[in-house]
Amino acid sequence: MVTFVASILLLIIGYFVYSKVVERIFVIDDNQKTPAYTENDGLDYMPLSWWKASLIQLLNIAGLGPIFGAVMGALYGPVAFIWIVVGSIFAGAVHDYFSGMLSLRHKGAQYPTLVGKYLGNAVRPIMNVFSIALMVLVAAAFTAGPAQLVAEITPIGFLTAVLIIFGYFLMATLLPINKVIGKVYPIFGAILIFMAVSIGVGMFFFDQPIPNLTVENLHPGELPMWPLLMVTISCGAISGFHSTQSPILARTLKKESEGRKVFYGAMIAEGVIALIWAAAGMTFFGSTGGLQSALDAGGPAGVVNEISTSTLGTFGGILAILGVIILPITTGDTALRSSRMMLAELVKGIRKKDFTSKWAPMALAIPVVLPAFFLTQIDYTFLWRYVGWSNQVVATVMLWTGAMYLLQNRKFHWICSIPALFMTAVVSTYIFYAPEGFSLPYSVSMVIGAGIWVVVATWFVWQIIKNKQLHNQEDLLARKAG
Repeated sequence: MVTFVASILLLIIGYFVYSKVVERIFVIDDNQKTPAYTENDGLDYMPLSWWKASLIQLLNIAGLGPIFGAVMGALYGPVAFIWIVVGSIFAGAVHDYFSGMLSLRHKGAQYPTLVGKYLGNAVRPIMNVFSIALMVLVAAAFTAGPAQLVAEITPIGFLTAVLIIFGYFLMATLLPINKVIGKVYPIFGAILIFMAVSIGVGMFFFDQPIPNLTVENLHPGELPMWPLLMVTISCGAISGFHSTQSPILARTLKKESEGRKVFYGAMIAEGVIALIWAAAGMTFFGSTGGLQSALDAGGPAGVVNEISTSTLGTFGGILAILGVIILPITTGDTALRSSRMMLAELVKGIRKKDFTSKWAPMALAIPVVLPAFFLTQIDYTFLWRYVGWSNQVVATVMLWTGAMYLLQNRKFHWICSIPALFMTAVVSTYIFYAPEGFSLPYSVSMVIGAGIWVVVATWFVWQIIKNKQLHNQEDLLARKAG
């Protein structure tokens, strides 16, 4: 119980203290007009109030991520609390802040464009394909699950449910952001918060107390915490998917000081939600073994439904069902919206001019909607296993993008480069050890991961030296000119 309460308090303190440190290092300028005004197009660029933007951002980045991921991460025991707190404050929220604020500073640019600017144009096409593929997979996965549930509890068939959901996707993707997303999503964001807070309060009345901190690996399968925990709990600690969503809201901010509330704040709120559900998973079933049995029987959705119904009664069951249906759908549609934006920038880079036809949004949406739809019709679960790792690769690259921005602008780069080094070690080791990767022995995977980490760290040290030399030359020229 003490560990859980302390973790919540640390996240709150992290927002009020460390977010201001990050903001001060970035250096905001409220006198500078934001893209919501300079690029206003009546579709994606338009000003929204910061509180609406915050709730929309929370819903976009969260969905069921901090619920399902946290429940599965609870299998490792209370050590998951450490990862959620440290990851949220020093990695995830910093990642979200820089992905949003760099987008705002570059006219609402999307993730691949930012990567290309600060890590080199050679990386940009790779991350374009990587990130759009991730969006398509996310949209497919977050459609099939709700459609299956709708088919089970209503007379509507699975295919019909999928078609209805994709019809909504097209509408939400093509309409101006203030029509559907701006009006309805703040309500859904509030439901997500209400659901978590209700479960959090209900936990104090569980038969079992919330377990206190232990670094012992409690996973029944005795899988190693490193690096599996850092991939299992992504939403709620750090998630690359967020860097594709932040630019959506970067195009709506009225001033730069709102970025701390919208980007950093939404990530901390997601961390609190993840903490609550991780604690509920550890507590409700009496042990991690009991949780594993519940997951085997009904999956994460079944676990969420059982906890919600038992804690909040019939109302909780209704909330759980609505959550499992609505939350992934709202994540899927914004995934496709960001894909459309990425394709628009990709086309602009090829054509060297904007794609300005009135049919442009539809033409750019179809190439991402169609593959996502077809993936819902096949057994794509073997592909979904790669989403966790690819998601964290995207996050790692975004952190390196932020580090290079700070380094090039003579700012304190360690707030991005340290978590970037950490996540480099995570993804480098995971892909060689995980079953969906090379499935190598743990010791071999650790050695290979360490080798990749050394290569990346050496590259960054060289970037530090090179930028220092460049800055010295600039200072020398400035002194001569003065």
